[in-house]
Amino acid sequence: MAVTRRNGQERIPPHPDIRTIGLQQVLEALVDPVRRLIVSELYAAGHDFSCGTIDLPVSKSTATHHFNVLREAGLIRQYYVGTSRMNALRRDEVDGAFPGLLDALVAKRDRD
Repeated sequence: MAVTRRNGQERIPPHPDIRTIGLQQVLEALVDPVRRLIVSELYAAGHDFSCGTIDLPVSKSTATHHFNVLREAGLIRQYYVGTSRMNALRRDEVDGAFPGLLDALVAKRDRD
């Protein structure tokens, strides 16, 4: 459930249509190890979680930046539950647009 502001607008950040995202943008988002960690954690968890759920080796403001890059690249969906910003991996959509990409990313992380 999204939180509604006083003016009636929902506090849900904009999400791109996965059909408008190119492979280049997705790969540029995934080049950073912190963003790969976030995606891998969402993939492994199999459920949505808030931004503060995983321990990231960066400041809160930098973590926010990383989550925004992932959202803008179409890899995650963000929404609010109360005051918590939740994150969901757009796995089905990403798999449809870039088959095998997420599986390869997680398999590589597991081997490292």
